[in-house]
Amino acid sequence: MATVCLSNPKSFLPSLPSSSSTTFSFSTRKQIIVCKAENNVCNFSPIISKRSLSISLASSLLLSLTGNGTFNANAAILEADEDDELMEKVKKDRKKRLERQGIIGSSSKEKGYLQDLVYKLSKVGQAIEKNDLSAASSVLGQNTDADWVQKVNSALNKFSGSDEEKSEIDSFNSSLSSLVSSVTKNDIEGSKTAFVASASAFEKWTTLTGLIEELKGL
Repeated sequence: MATVCLSNPKSFLPSLPSSSSTTFSFSTRKQIIVCKAENNVCNFSPIISKRSLSISLASSLLLSLTGNGTFNANAAILEADEDDELMEKVKKDRKKRLERQGIIGSSSKEKGYLQDLVYKLSKVGQAIEKNDLSAASSVLGQNTDADWVQKVNSALNKFSGSDEEKSEIDSFNSSLSSLVSSVTKNDIEGSKTAFVASASAFEKWTTLTGLIEELKGL
């Protein structure tokens, strides 16, 4: 038996949401399907006002611009700025490296001072390992005013450019002073500690400056 549809379809359809969306609820769809199955036409067509449609389109356009266009444009600008900064840093680092290589290549005398330091530290390390502080003292001398120490410092300062490199020079000189003092006092444990600190500071400095590849025995 056919079901009679009411003259006013709104009387059996749930009220539509106030937004401009044309999406029907599950219950609305179900009632429309039941009505059609009984061979009755229910003239239900939700009305969307021109004003609602305009607002919806304007909102979509605004979201599109702010969510994609503007955002992507800002992201592209930031990415370009980061790329420029990175390229500028690479150029500066390359320039410094070339300048450093030029200085190293034209400073054979200073490299000789540093190579002599490597040999001295090696001999001192061997002597301390054997607890032979008299042998270590013969290499180091009695104080840090020795000529070889002055020459080493002139080379260290010539090849140093950054604050970090200069900081390692300070660490090396401080440790070397402790080493000479400990050896002179026949303090074996203090000598070992000071030797490790001196060798570590010098090795780190050579790594920072790139001289670790220029000196033998490191």
